Amino acid sequence: MRSSTDILRLLLDIAERDERIRLVTLEGSRTNRNVPADAYQDYDISYFVTDMETFKQSDRWLQPLGERLMMQKPEDMELFPPELGNWFSYLILFEDGVKLDLTLIPIGETDDYFAQSDGLVEVLLDKDARVPREIVPGDRQYWIRKPTAREFDAIAATSSGWHRSTCSKGWPDKRSSMPSTICTRWPGLICCA
Repeated sequence: MRSSTDILRLLLDIAERDERIRLVTLEGSRTNRNVPADAYQDYDISYFVTDMETFKQSDRWLQPLGERLMMQKPEDMELFPPELGNWFSYLILFEDGVKLDLTLIPIGETDDYFAQSDGLVEVLLDKDARVPREIVPGDRQYWIRKPTAREFDAIAATSSGWHRSTCSKGWPDKRSSMPSTICTRWPGLICCA
């Protein structure tokens, strides 16, 4: 498996040589300083481009990235409608195990991209100084806060009831005893038997 340094250098080399690519970002867990790096993290990369259609005409421009084991283009599939609007994505698994989620975004949608970002984004290349400020990746929106007593009671009471009824469907011959079994083990739960 290629190193993170090798992959990022390769992605940046492609972007630096191609005039259609004006901005490159890295998203997701690789930008999160609170998540330990591991070899199986995928690379979530966005190329902001001036001409989307020329990229979509042929996949040859992806060849320098390495030998592909498989590739999926969700916005080019017929079974499910595209979900990314004007964006176009490539989900690629390379023979050496590296996984790349590469998204092409029209350069005109740069402001929308940053406005909708979850905060886990790092600018790798900005040819036109489109990003006016330094962006520091952060995972704050994923932090879990302690629920209020009312929130906890509402979740605990309803969720346990729903899960209990769903679990009992898996054991048709045990349906009559399932709710009481759960309530016996966890007496704090509200029984709906």
